Amino acid sequence: MTETFEAATRASLAALIEHHIRFTLAKSRGQLRKRDWYTAVAMALRDLLVDRMLATRARFDRRDAKRVYYLSLEFLIGRSLDNNLLNLGIREMCRELLAARGIDLQALFDEEHDAALGNGGLGRLAACFLDSMASLDMPGYGYGINYEFGLFRQEVRDGYQVEAPDAWQQDPSPWLIPRPEEACVVPVYGRIEHDDRQGRYQPRWVDQRPLVGLPSDLLIAGYGGKTVNFVRLFAARASDEFDIRIFNSGDYVKAVEQKIVSETLSKILYPSDSIQAGRELRLMQEYFFVGCAIRDILRGFSRRGEDDIRDLPSRVAIQLNDTHPTLAIAELMRLLLDEYGLEWGAAWEITNATVAFTNHTLMPEALERWPLALLEHVIPRHLQIIREIDSRLRGHAATVWGEQSEKLGRIAIIDPYANGGEVRMAHLAMVGSHSINGVSELHSELVKTRLAPEFHELWPERFNNKTNGVTQRRWLLLANPRLANLLTRLIGDGWVTDLERLRVLEQHAGDEGLHAEFTAIKRENKERLATTVHRLLQLDLDPESLFDVQAKRIHEYKRQLLMLLGIVYQYLRVVEDHVDPIVPRSYIIAGKAAPGYWAAKLIIKLINCVADVVNNDARTHGLLKVAFVPDYRVSLAERIIPAADLSEQISTAGREASGTGNMKFAMNGALTIGTLDGANIEIRDAVGPENIFIFGLTAGEIAELTQRGDYQPSRYYHQDERIRRVLDAIADGRFLPREPDLFRWVRESLLGRDEYMVLADFAAYIETQEAISREYAQRGSWRRKSILNVARIGRFSSDRAVREYARDIWHLSD
Repeated sequence: MTETFEAATRASLAALIEHHIRFTLAKSRGQLRKRDWYTAVAMALRDLLVDRMLATRARFDRRDAKRVYYLSLEFLIGRSLDNNLLNLGIREMCRELLAARGIDLQALFDEEHDAALGNGGLGRLAACFLDSMASLDMPGYGYGINYEFGLFRQEVRDGYQVEAPDAWQQDPSPWLIPRPEEACVVPVYGRIEHDDRQGRYQPRWVDQRPLVGLPSDLLIAGYGGKTVNFVRLFAARASDEFDIRIFNSGDYVKAVEQKIVSETLSKILYPSDSIQAGRELRLMQEYFFVGCAIRDILRGFSRRGEDDIRDLPSRVAIQLNDTHPTLAIAELMRLLLDEYGLEWGAAWEITNATVAFTNHTLMPEALERWPLALLEHVIPRHLQIIREIDSRLRGHAATVWGEQSEKLGRIAIIDPYANGGEVRMAHLAMVGSHSINGVSELHSELVKTRLAPEFHELWPERFNNKTNGVTQRRWLLLANPRLANLLTRLIGDGWVTDLERLRVLEQHAGDEGLHAEFTAIKRENKERLATTVHRLLQLDLDPESLFDVQAKRIHEYKRQLLMLLGIVYQYLRVVEDHVDPIVPRSYIIAGKAAPGYWAAKLIIKLINCVADVVNNDARTHGLLKVAFVPDYRVSLAERIIPAADLSEQISTAGREASGTGNMKFAMNGALTIGTLDGANIEIRDAVGPENIFIFGLTAGEIAELTQRGDYQPSRYYHQDERIRRVLDAIADGRFLPREPDLFRWVRESLLGRDEYMVLADFAAYIETQEAISREYAQRGSWRRKSILNVARIGRFSSDRAVREYARDIWHLSD
């Protein structure tokens, strides 16, 4: 930034802040609270972003650029003020400008609520991709839902997770730009009238109830500020104040109820589907979101002067982020057939060439299936179209395999035998997309061989791998500024836009001066996290101890339970065997459990009960601490990740698609203990097997055990005294004497089935943890491994991932 341009930007920013103090807040300086200063600065920054967004759009129009639309039910954006200042390159300028007025910029960062637009890795990946597309000057836009409350705010009471509303928009977000003029109308319910006109079957969807999607744009600034894109988020509104027919019939209350139900669609993320009403709401939410998105995409296509809808695939790329947006395929077909009047073959060719699908899971419960009766009730026209797609798929497959092949049933979109008939959304996504990608090398292989071997047999050219990545701007430059400054001083700032340049750091890995600075930075980050933990839990963590962290969604396959069994084992060694750990440990666990997930919520309770006992036992003082940090979110992750010494990535091999937390931790110098699952394998290959701690059964070994039916968890219990001791301590009420039976299910579950192979991997986990303690005691060796993790993590930038999508799937021109 030149001196003249910097001065002009400073003057412009200062003037905009003063403008919003006076005309947006309508206050004088003396009346301002800290929240007011945050709002004024955010609104001033938004003005700068709007200018660049308009310039970006004009530049893309002049280039006649192909647009990418990323459809995701989650966008875990986090906070925007700090990130936008950073990407525009004016954070220090703003800090100085405010300091001259007696205002601490850091305090304003803490005034911002995390945007409650997602839950975990799926949503954070989407946010990283938006950052990378803008930083790489790509015309990439997100579509999602403007949740009023998001998932939930997690509180812990008496050790239990308690869900509270996350009212992140209680104070209107300055980052959301309402676009009421761009509202989209989406039909639901009704019935199909069958009609033949001019010898052609033309069904009509009648008696629909319209929903209105009101969009707001959340601006996404690329690094350097040249490109500003946006994610368009829709809030649901009833089409009119009331349904006038119901109102005129005298049923005023019912009219109001319908309005309330309509607007419930955008209240929360993932409404519980354990009851019929919740299941219907969830389906309507997914359809509402894609219905608005597809209509808006086609409207934008027309506005750009594109006359022939057959050109859509050359002008537009639609990426489905997991199965949630799969109804976009049926919706695009509906519009092409019913509103554009295309024949089936032409409509299908356009749809298939435009849409691409990213699969994120192999877990059966996460592969959505919708009952035929529910689809018939909510979106009858779409079910018609899905039935036709299924029929044509079966017909095509029969020409390849024969009419009697058992593969026809396995590939079918509609499963007529499950619960009265269900639609397999993953199958619809795969048949309707020209590209099907997994998100790590192992996962992509398992998609081809385990999840969808028949689809791969039919269309092998559609399948590809795109290993996930994370944005280094957010997860290193912003989250760990002292380490970022050290890297820039040593190797230059090229790594901010080309993470592979970190490789130069290897040349300094043995430098004692670097070791000292690296250690000091990690220590400062640990002190910062310890302060946060003390504020939240009134628990003191020793920054000299090994910070052993697992932070992710609570799920049995992610095996927080395995980590907890290891903690109990270490505790028993101290208090019963009088064997102190080689190095003191601070175990830090964070994550949310789905509200209806009984086992995951009881795992949180068990973690807190173990923490209560360990932290209050005088015999473990200075040796062991356990902290469950509530309400895990982006801003909390930005404190936890830079402070971690050890990153726990211990999912059952073959169950985690990729993971992105593993990348963020390694990027910040944490060493990984992990199974050969997801992207752990590629991280091992990148950082070197000597710089990561791998343990446990492989995906192939687990598959073989499962197929043979040879796995008998009780054998491990009887043969390994360590397992027996730990499970008995938990089951016999040691960690909750007033309710001694509460955790008996842990032993019963693990001895009965142990679906996630916790006992099979326990011994290897314990032995690997002991090796980790010995390594951590050798601080020079540990620090060298940490530095090499940072130096060799370049492949895991979302910039690399997005470039691969652009080249192989979206076919964007340079």
